[in-house]
Amino acid sequence: MARIAFHQGFLLAPLALLLGLAPNVRLVAAETLTDAQDLTVLTEKKATKLLVKQQVPEYPAVARVNFIQGDVRVIATVDEAGTVSEVHVVSGHPFLALAALKAVGKWLFLPAHKRQGPREFRTYLDIRFALRSNRIEEMPPEPERDLKRQIRPPVLLERLSHPFHAISIPLRVLVGPKGEVVDSVPLEAAIAGLAEARRIVDRWKFQPARWGALAVPWYLDVDVPVERWSAARTPGDSPGQFLPRSSRLTQHP
Repeated sequence: MARIAFHQGFLLAPLALLLGLAPNVRLVAAETLTDAQDLTVLTEKKATKLLVKQQVPEYPAVARVNFIQGDVRVIATVDEAGTVSEVHVVSGHPFLALAALKAVGKWLFLPAHKRQGPREFRTYLDIRFALRSNRIEEMPPEPERDLKRQIRPPVLLERLSHPFHAISIPLRVLVGPKGEVVDSVPLEAAIAGLAEARRIVDRWKFQPARWGALAVPWYLDVDVPVERWSAARTPGDSPGQFLPRSSRLTQHP
């Protein structure tokens, strides 16, 4: 599968070569991408043909020194003006995921067009971070596993109290190095109450993960209480990619 590739922070090949391929992008069933707004869904190949401005992700230094590389898959919503209005991580190492989110959020596209005029659309984008090393033999065989042993995961410090007759929506939260919620995606294929759950978790306080003395981005799975009536009134927003509970912190070597 052809991907948008970045080599220690630099574009590996001309944009036209990298983005003009990928006809076999892995997409989930259309019903998981379609919500009440009936958004247009484009393949990555079609979406990248509309790309007019690209922000190259910065390769995080903490990822380089730990030999972390691989793919980050995001799902992006592009509004009628061609700006990225929403972007969520589907999979990828948290160090790389944060860099990908920051970059893709600044991309500009031509809007999709229908008979009625410009339309917003949604698409998957695969971004590959690749390290360059003249001494491949010096790279550890399992860098992600070695790093994970050294990480102190984030800690939830303060949350809203459970409302009466609440239901819980499990989310995977990407906690940033300042303890902020950078991103959140549902862990189960049920979108009722997702918008409210995201608004609630955005107000929670976290202690960031640490690698030694350095605060780093990392994932944390949380259950967010949402009032039943609120869930019933918010049947769906941008669902992103639903991740089953058995799929924990998918990382690509």
